[in-house]
Amino acid sequence: MLDAIYRSIGSTLSPAGPRARLTILIYHRILDEVDPIFPFEATAQMFDTQMAALASVFNVLPLPEAIARLKQGTLPARAACVTFDDGYADNHRLALPILRKHGLHATFFIATAYLDGGRMFNDTVIEAIRHARSGRIDLRPLDLGEHDVSSPAAKAAAIGHILPRVKNLPTPRREQIVAELAARVSDAPLPDDLMMTTEQIRALHTAGMEIGGHTHHHPILTGLDDDAVRAEIVAGNRWLEQALGTRVRVFAYPNGRPDKDYRREQARVVEALGLEGAVSTQCGVSTRHTDPYQLARCSLAWSPPPRFVPMLLNNLRKAV
Repeated sequence: MLDAIYRSIGSTLSPAGPRARLTILIYHRILDEVDPIFPFEATAQMFDTQMAALASVFNVLPLPEAIARLKQGTLPARAACVTFDDGYADNHRLALPILRKHGLHATFFIATAYLDGGRMFNDTVIEAIRHARSGRIDLRPLDLGEHDVSSPAAKAAAIGHILPRVKNLPTPRREQIVAELAARVSDAPLPDDLMMTTEQIRALHTAGMEIGGHTHHHPILTGLDDDAVRAEIVAGNRWLEQALGTRVRVFAYPNGRPDKDYRREQARVVEALGLEGAVSTQCGVSTRHTDPYQLARCSLAWSPPPRFVPMLLNNLRKAV
């Protein structure tokens, strides 16, 4: 009964045809259990419940199809897509079986430099602080301050302070700084299995999932000129195309905030490369008037089950 009411509301806000609004969900990791440092990350149980609700109320489409139909004005009512960023191994291990259970399609945007045993810079920071050798860390020699890390909440606060300071650095400097941070903070070996392997990427593709580009090194694009942006996108896409034997059709901007993480004119670089569309992390929904190379995405991974669909319906009001 409640799902029928939700579908009715959704159809009013996002009817089929030219007035349709496209909801795109964004996820990063799916965890086995709650992480005490990041308690709002989706667990497998939460994701399963969310996907069941999504399948009951929304019409979930492959992203390239949704982009084409958005342009044509032929989307179904309550159209939605599911996307994942970065390329975490738990996307294959935990998310894929849940997606298949509910008959859903998703797009996985992959930062290719970190596959097959690599580790993204943010995870080097997170895991080093997770396993800090003491309850206080002094990173003043790195110009990253001094931090209490004596509890999960304190560790989360320290990570929240440090990551914005390092993510905008040029890639070589960024990697150097996080390596020095890890050496100063922790004696524990850092994990080398957080990201997918080539075979896991191929398994997602074989299962019918879409694999999209997310650059090679996950740089913040506002710090790059157009030639460097093009080189990063091409390097990531070429890696994926050689691994999968198929063309990369869609792209996600690293971090993805318009004007902060990428310049709006850089969308034209993506378009010139022949991709069919690209997604940001600007919250809201897209319409026929939205730039198909700057589609909105909504992050509700943390949403408790009773609020998940109501929040999706509320998001339908926020056209970009």
